[in-house]
Amino acid sequence: MTRVKRSVPSRARRKRIMLAVRGYRGARRRLYKSAKEALMHAGMYAYIHRRTKKRDFRRLWIARISAIVHKYGLNYSEFMHNLKTAGILLDRKQLAFLAVTDENAFAKLIELAKGANNH
Repeated sequence: MTRVKRSVPSRARRKRIMLAVRGYRGARRRLYKSAKEALMHAGMYAYIHRRTKKRDFRRLWIARISAIVHKYGLNYSEFMHNLKTAGILLDRKQLAFLAVTDENAFAKLIELAKGANNH
């Protein structure tokens, strides 16, 4: 049977992992076994947090909108309901951006929402 020399592919495999953990600290960067484990965990956390990031941002937007709306004597759920009945189709991300950057424009939205409530 012919002899199989495995050094090139295995070195390439190790090198790929060691390049991927370049920014890590201590043994996680220097030792192959620790590096491989750290990279595996990092990949797992990245996968999980790509999903939780969406939830976290939605909660942040809702908190921002709610904080501004409370200043004007409404609560969040009433405000969102009134916007829908007024036919204003802005999503939470856009509303939160407006609330933070342009409070005058947001105040006009609140007035429109309050007007929709009266009809």
